[in-house]
Parts: sequence; structure tokens; C-alpha cells
Amino acid sequence: MSTPTEIVQQAYAAFGRADIPGLLELMTEDVDWRFHASGGIPYGGAYVGKQQVEAWFGKLASSTEIQQFEPREFLAGPDHVTVIGWERSRPLPDGRAYETDWVHVFSLSGDKIARYIGTEDTAVRSAAQ
Repeated sequence: MSTPTEIVQQAYAAFGRADIPGLLELMTEDVDWRFHASGGIPYGGAYVGKQQVEAWFGKLASSTEIQQFEPREFLAGPDHVTVIGWERSRPLPDGRAYETDWVHVFSLSGDKIARYIGTEDTAVRSAAQ
């Protein structure tokens, strides 16, 4: 059995390869996925279950060009991992590049991601649109 940090690192690796099916395999069927964002951010909101999470990744891909994405610090407990990171992205279709720090919190059930809560400085993103 992998540690929570290893499972989350596998998820980031799958995301980096654009392997969304592989990423979804690391989640429970009823995964609770939430991205806290200000209004106007297309991928903000709550999503439940793998099908809705897959749609979330579609919204992210169609609205944002991620140029650099760096999970920088992993803070782990027995069944959760908080990740502090940074990214450089550009709103699509014609926004300006922006940089922001972000925080992602994962809760695990066994060896699967059961909950994700993410946030970033969405005001910086909104200003770049």
C-alpha cells in the first residue's frame, strides 16, 4: 500500500502527463472535488463523482493554458495531504500570463483520493483575462 503522499504525487504525475483516466483511477467513485474561486472562474465549484471530476478537468483545460505547474511542499497526515505550490498560466483564449501560489488539500480513503479542496489567487487570474 502506498502512503498518502505517494498517492498524491502519482496524481500530480498523471496530471503532468495529461493522463486524466489514470488520475481518475486514483480516486474513489464518489470523490468530492471542490475548487474555491471567485465568480467568473469556469472551473470553480463543487463536483461529486468521477464523471463530474472528469468534466472539471475539461473545464480547466478549455479555459486555461498551464505553462508551469509546481507542487512544492507536501504536508502529510495519516489520511490527508496538503500541497503548497505555484503555477504560471494563461486564461484562454487570449488572456495574459499570470503567476499564483495555490493550496490543494487531499483526503484519502484507503489508497484512493476521496476529497480534494483547492484554491488559488483567482483575483490575479481574473485580472489576466
